[in-house]
Amino acid sequence: MARTEYYDDPNAPEPNSLVVAASAVVTDDQGRILLQRRRDNDLWALPGGGMDLRDSLPGAAVREVKEETGLDVEITGLVGTYTDPRHIIEYGDGEVRRQFNVCFTARVTGGSLAVSEESTEVRFVAPEQFDVLPMHQTQRLRLRHFLERRERPYLG
Repeated sequence: MARTEYYDDPNAPEPNSLVVAASAVVTDDQGRILLQRRRDNDLWALPGGGMDLRDSLPGAAVREVKEETGLDVEITGLVGTYTDPRHIIEYGDGEVRRQFNVCFTARVTGGSLAVSEESTEVRFVAPEQFDVLPMHQTQRLRLRHFLERRERPYLG
C-alpha cells in the first residue's frame, strides 16, 4: 500500500484518523543505528508503527522492531514525543492520519536481522551516512534528537 508523507503542506489532505505509534532508536556496539528502507514509500526510517489495543507503548516499539527487522530488543530510554499536527500521512487505502509517535531507545537482546514485508532493506547505519539516505524530515528530527544526547526527552 502506498504511503505519502506531508509536512506543513497546504495541499495535504485532511486527516481522518489519529494513531498512537511507537518507534525505536536501536544502536549496536559501534554506535550505528538500525534503519529500514520502507517498502511503501522507499524512504529510510526507524522501525516503528501503530500501537495495538493489547500493547503497552514500549511493548509496541519492541513488537514493531521484531516484526520489521527480526531483532529482539529491550527499551532503555526515551528520545521524545512527536505530535506535530503539520505532519500528515496518507495511505493508499484512504486513511489519512495524524500520528502521535513516542520514540524510545533500545538495545538488541537477540534475533537475526531480516527484511520484512514492510521493508526492502534493513541495516545498521553510521550517523555520518544519514545525509545521503532518502529520509523524511520527521525521521531526521528524531535521529538528531537522539544524537544530541539530550538530558531530557524532546516534547513536541
